[in-house]
Formats: sequence, C-alpha cells, structure tokens
Amino acid sequence: MRRKDREVTTKEEIVEIFSKADACRIAFSVDNVPYIVCLNYGYEWEGETPVLYFHCAHEGKKLEQMARNNYVCFQLDTEHELYHREDIVYCTMNYASVVGMGYLKTVEDEAERIKGLNLLMMHHGHRAPVEYPEGSMRRTTVLRLDVTEYTAKRKEQKKDG
Repeated sequence: MRRKDREVTTKEEIVEIFSKADACRIAFSVDNVPYIVCLNYGYEWEGETPVLYFHCAHEGKKLEQMARNNYVCFQLDTEHELYHREDIVYCTMNYASVVGMGYLKTVEDEAERIKGLNLLMMHHGHRAPVEYPEGSMRRTTVLRLDVTEYTAKRKEQKKDG
C-alpha cells in the first residue's frame, strides 16, 4: 500500500468496515478480460480471516466466469463523505475500504448454504435464523469467498483542516 498512513490494521476497525459496507464488488479475470459484479453479502471471521457469502441464480455470467477462474478480487467501501474547502479550492472524499483476493466457490452443503444466507440476512438488518421455503432454496446458489489476502484503508479528512 502506497499510503501507509491510511492503512487500517486493527481487526476491530476492519470488522467495522465490513459491517458498515452494504455491497461487495467481485472482479473476475478470464482470458485477460476483466468482469466485475456488485453483490449483497454476509460475512463471518474464521480466526483473522474474513469469509464472505453471496447468493445468486443457478446460471449467469458470474458463474460462468467462476467456472473458468475462481481466483477473484473483491472490494467493499463505506464512510463516503465529500470534504470541500472553498477558501483554498480543495476537495477530497473520505472513505473506508477493503480490497483483497480469494477463491470463490459454490457452497454445496445445505447447512452451510443456510448459514451463508442467514449471515447475509443479518448483515442487511434482518432477523435470523430464517426458515427458507424449499422452492427458494432450490432456485438459489450460495457462494463462499475464502479470502487469502486483503488490505484495508481509510481516508478521513477532518472538518477543521
């Protein structure tokens, strides 16, 4: 990371970024062509490593991309706030973000599928556990991102200067 002064290193602050962000972008690369999708997510921590869960239909471009190369980049951000000082003609944007890499896979185990969906529901403010209708479960693919590396960053320009 070029700006070490903006790096977020404590797990507590990184967890805060994960909890505040409401969407995660997943970037695929197949045949040297990038493809990015924005997804709702749920997450948990396995030790010091985040694990993210997503849901989608059983077919589509993201699953085609994943079948060809499941090593992906992910990005999430929050705390957006424009900072502008007219007296010195200065403008910047505050933010907090996480960028990382990992392996994306389809979750086959039914208990883990339900856990992943419950984590997603809880992240977006809904109660869990949820009893999902059998028909919904048949139509839903649950994806798991096993993060292998990540960095977090925060830019926070104070209002007073």
